[in-house]
Amino acid sequence: MAKDQLQVLNALDVAKTQLYHFTAIVIAGMGFFTDAYDLFCISLVTKLLGRIYYHHEGDNKPGILPPGISAAVNGVAFVGTLSGQLFFGWLGDKMGRKRVYGMTLMIMVICSIASGLSFGKTSSGVIATLCFFRFWLGFGIGGDYPLSATIMSEYANKKTRGAFISAVFAMQGFGILTGGIVALVVSGSFKNAYPAPIYSVNNEGSTPPEADFVWRIILMFGAIPALLTYYWRMKMPETARYTALVAKNATKAASDMSKVLNVEIEAEKEKIVETQGNSFGLFTKEFLHRHGLHLLGTTSTWFLLDIAFYSQNLFQKDIFSKIGWIPHPETMNALDEVFKIAKAQTLIALCSTVPGYWFTVAFIDRMGRFAIQLMGFFFMTVFMFALAIPYNHWTKKENRIGFVIMYSLTFFFANFGPNATTFVVPAEIFPARLRSTCHGISAAAGKAGAIVGAFGFLYAAQSTDPSKVDTGYPTGIGVKNALIVLGCVNFLGMLFTLLVPESKGRSLEEMSKENEGEEEITKGENAQTIPV
Repeated sequence: MAKDQLQVLNALDVAKTQLYHFTAIVIAGMGFFTDAYDLFCISLVTKLLGRIYYHHEGDNKPGILPPGISAAVNGVAFVGTLSGQLFFGWLGDKMGRKRVYGMTLMIMVICSIASGLSFGKTSSGVIATLCFFRFWLGFGIGGDYPLSATIMSEYANKKTRGAFISAVFAMQGFGILTGGIVALVVSGSFKNAYPAPIYSVNNEGSTPPEADFVWRIILMFGAIPALLTYYWRMKMPETARYTALVAKNATKAASDMSKVLNVEIEAEKEKIVETQGNSFGLFTKEFLHRHGLHLLGTTSTWFLLDIAFYSQNLFQKDIFSKIGWIPHPETMNALDEVFKIAKAQTLIALCSTVPGYWFTVAFIDRMGRFAIQLMGFFFMTVFMFALAIPYNHWTKKENRIGFVIMYSLTFFFANFGPNATTFVVPAEIFPARLRSTCHGISAAAGKAGAIVGAFGFLYAAQSTDPSKVDTGYPTGIGVKNALIVLGCVNFLGMLFTLLVPESKGRSLEEMSKENEGEEEITKGENAQTIPV
């Protein structure tokens, strides 16, 4: 395809920032708001689930989820997300971005509500039902990754494309923050309405029966923002790049974008050129030659990033408990424990997670994707080792605030770094007909890393001293050594970043090499033109 042959694509590349850009950010971003809320709110209520469903009368400590159950509750949504990323990523290239976009949102809405309505006659029945619905919730969330990124990249102009895609992803930060706030409000309200003694005073009475409503309300709240944006998703036109380059209908692409951009774009005769060199599929030598290293770079960096990022996010409550920032569970009642966990995670989100995302939005089109990702991995490595090596120093009461600050900085540089850029780059560097698929593969690699983090850190962070291990768990390598491992993972991410190309300020067609060989095509007399 020649660079100047489709006016509609040029119009998108040079369009000034206007209302439709912000509308697209909000519509796509609310999906990510819901994604983050649903994926991370479970960590706020796992201790409550343990108290309600796995309490044994006479125990010195409140009930906790057994190892296998805890791993399933925390990790099953990631398994669903991985599946959804691969399936919907592929489907988005086959059926179109818009046609698939509404499906993912409705799955998320239905399964968010169903998760909170999990039923069963026994504890195992309730948890099994919860895991079933959270798998399908994850499946819907998985589809949102490749579709939202691809839609935003294909709508954006090349000057501020990175900021727009990052802004969609940055809504994840608000989702995490809102999860903490909702948990604070719900647990605080129930705590005031139903006062209860601490566990060490009254084992049974420390968990009032009404506490069972708390985790259900928190989980179901995630359906609200998704439901509010469904209508607007259905009103979005198909992206011009899909319509023109994949569906081969440049006239419709021009018509759709004329309405969106509020400018006249000539409904030009089709100029889309098919050549053997530019029609290769995913499993071909040509793809391997052109984009093989790029796909290795995007999958490996996202995989390594998510091992560390999800380990930190899902188990920060356990780390904070071990350093004493959250009191021992027997000194609290069930609702007070939810409140204190939510308060800790909300502070982390407010002070480091959310600002990190928006620093990326502000600087990605100035510094570039490569520099931000390399810098982020570097500082994540530095701060992780700074926490791990003198770990015993940080566990002393007078040093806990220092630990929390350092821990917050690892979140800041994850989000002002690879957590955002690994989402942005795969949406920019692959051909339109494979863009959603390749983003889905990259994102699925990330969720494989999240599964490793969710399951692995749960066991690895257990104490090396059998007397200090949580009930039902084998001995692990301890928090200190687990943090050292995460530091090494971050360092590997820094090395694999060298495989990722810079896409700042370049058009999608230039990055994906869809205009490669244009001179020969446009000069050749036998170039094939495909009419509408």
